[in-house]
Amino acid sequence: MADQLQGVIIALAGPRKSEELAKLVTNMGGTALLRPAQGTVFLDGEELRRDLAAWIADPPDWSILTTGMGLDALFESAAGMGLEEKFREVLAGSRIAARGYKTVNALKKRGLVPAVRDDDGSTSGLIRGLEAYDLRGARAVLQLHGDPAPRLNAWLQEAGASVQQILPYKHLPPEEESLALLLEEIIQGKVDAVTFTSAPQIRFLAEYAESRGMLPAMLEAFETSVLAVSVGKVTADSLKEAGISRIVVPEQERMGSMIVELGRYLAARQ
Repeated sequence: MADQLQGVIIALAGPRKSEELAKLVTNMGGTALLRPAQGTVFLDGEELRRDLAAWIADPPDWSILTTGMGLDALFESAAGMGLEEKFREVLAGSRIAARGYKTVNALKKRGLVPAVRDDDGSTSGLIRGLEAYDLRGARAVLQLHGDPAPRLNAWLQEAGASVQQILPYKHLPPEEESLALLLEEIIQGKVDAVTFTSAPQIRFLAEYAESRGMLPAMLEAFETSVLAVSVGKVTADSLKEAGISRIVVPEQERMGSMIVELGRYLAARQ
């Protein structure tokens, strides 16, 4: 494994744990470039407290949770309001639907078990799990994950549920210079692969490319000379929605696994 990335240049679009990933890339013989395509996560405390108070005061039939990080943020906010145990009781009293193993683990450490969970870590998998239930007239709170979830929200409404969305944290755009440099490197083939660890990174990059009239050139590069590497299935879905179909995805949704899987993929092609 030590030389599976020998001579390979990889742009890391995710800001989290980028230094650790860069070290892993170097240990495998490759070169890592830090090209954050997502800014700092921003928590809107006042808005979150207001939404949380409404959730606790008028408990829904369904609590639909999409990230462990978001659930932790909700509990931290509830604790700051002196309502942590009350919030746990409200969740326990509703049917819980959870997407992703991190969300399930965040529930488990608080003694909560979801009635529904995805079968593959994706939004589509969560929808498949919910299809077994009659949601007509049900009230649902949907915890978002830093970005809107139009497909899940639309599906819930089509199924007859009324939906309140709650956004514990928001992703800010990255520095424009970082996006410009990454886009140039992709189009000119200066990188062999780009790793993505969340949907907003793809959205910010695609929107920037489109604003510069360079989206077709970027998509062409991803189809021919540059590999898109996704940390998991949710992020891979966002890549597909952006028009990118050649994607490397690890079985386990871990950042380290993403780099190892890229090494395996490239070794198998030699």
